[in-house]
Amino acid sequence: TAAAALENGNVTDINKPTDTPEGWKIPLSTIPMKNHAQGCANASLNRALEISCNSVFAKLGDEIGVEKMNEMAEKFGFNAEQFVPVRSAASVFDKKAERGGNAQAAIGQFNTATTPLQMAMVTAAIANDGKLMKPYMIDELRAPNLDVIKKNEPEEMSRPVSPENAQLLQQMMENVVSEGTGGRADLKMDGVKVGGKTGTAQHGEKNSKRPYAWFISYAKTAEGSPVAVAVIVEDASGVSREDISGGGLAAPIARDVMKAVLKGQG
Repeated sequence: TAAAALENGNVTDINKPTDTPEGWKIPLSTIPMKNHAQGCANASLNRALEISCNSVFAKLGDEIGVEKMNEMAEKFGFNAEQFVPVRSAASVFDKKAERGGNAQAAIGQFNTATTPLQMAMVTAAIANDGKLMKPYMIDELRAPNLDVIKKNEPEEMSRPVSPENAQLLQQMMENVVSEGTGGRADLKMDGVKVGGKTGTAQHGEKNSKRPYAWFISYAKTAEGSPVAVAVIVEDASGVSREDISGGGLAAPIARDVMKAVLKGQG
């Protein structure tokens, strides 16, 4: 949603307050969009990502409209299966949602569904200055005598956002880790910047089951970003429902994966 807002000119300054009241009403509904964070009224895009303001992103999704929201989602890979070569189910952004559904979809609710691979692709594209590469699982195939039979080469898939807007998104995601809900993903390594975003996904009819804890992140050095990670914790056993969060449960896992990759390159 932030990418679509920047690409379509709905937001030109990520630090400018938005005209978003607390309790913004979902279109075609009498129900206000609930924020779990405090201080979301008129929050800037940067601040809204930092503390996870549902109202700001739902209102932006409504202003952008379902067609442009869907266009952005598909540039990142939604609504298409991915073959890596194992098939990954298509992530879903509803093309025909009415205004209320589209506003909810803009914060990951309504009919929105996604895989960890898809969210890793979103993260990687942002970290890669807007260039999305085609995902693959196997680097190369070798014969018993170790001759290379086939080697996968990096292949560009799309460019969902401009380099300038990708760098704004990086600023926002790095702010989430340094100042906001993603602090437990910080590697605290010299010369390494970490960007991330937390998520807590409702699960079960009327949100009756324990929610899923999400975290997406990347680590970036002066040479570029060698690692992007998407973590989902589906069964947070032994944790009270109120304590299930992407920042609390999934972010430390992402941190350990990123640290292992960076240390392995040393």
